[in-house]
Amino acid sequence: MKKRNIIIIVAVAVVLLVIVGVFAYLNAGSVEEKKKLEEEAIILINSQDKELARIDMALLEKTGIKDFTANLDTSDSEAEKHIYSGVFLNELLGSLGIDINDYSTVIAKAVDGYTVAFGAAEVAQPDNIYIAVKMDGKDLGTKSTGGSGPYQLIVTEDAFSQRWCKFLIELELK
Repeated sequence: MKKRNIIIIVAVAVVLLVIVGVFAYLNAGSVEEKKKLEEEAIILINSQDKELARIDMALLEKTGIKDFTANLDTSDSEAEKHIYSGVFLNELLGSLGIDINDYSTVIAKAVDGYTVAFGAAEVAQPDNIYIAVKMDGKDLGTKSTGGSGPYQLIVTEDAFSQRWCKFLIELELK
C-alpha cells in the first residue's frame, strides 16, 4: 500500500512538472515579444487575433498630443493633480479608421501582465481615456527605469486611479 501511494505521488509530480514546463515554453515567446514592444515603445491594437495597427510615438504626435489633468491617487499617498500629455484614445482610434461603436469592449494590457477592460461607451466619453506619454512635462520612463510608461492609459473620470494601466503595450478590441 505504501509503495503504491509513493508511485501515485511521483506520477502526479511528474505530470505537474510536464504541465509547468509546457506552459513556461509557450509563455517564453510572449515574454520576449512583450519586452520587445516595451523597448521599441510600440502599442499593438488587435481584434480577434488580427493586428489592426501598431502605435508609436510618431503616430501619437501626428494625432495630436495635448495636455490634460488627472488625479493620481496611490495606496501610500494622497490624491494629487498632475498635468499629463497624451492622446485621447477615441480620437486615436478614429484616426486609424477604427470606430469604437463597432466594438463592445477595449482591453488594455501591460508589459507586466496587468489588464483592465473598458466598455465602448466609456471609451467614447469625451476627455475620459487617454494614452499618456508625459507627466508634469517629463517622459513617463519605462518599467525597467522605475517609470510608468513609456505609455500609460489614464482614465480621468477614475478618482482613485484604480483602472489606469501603466506600461501599456496592447489594446484588444472585442
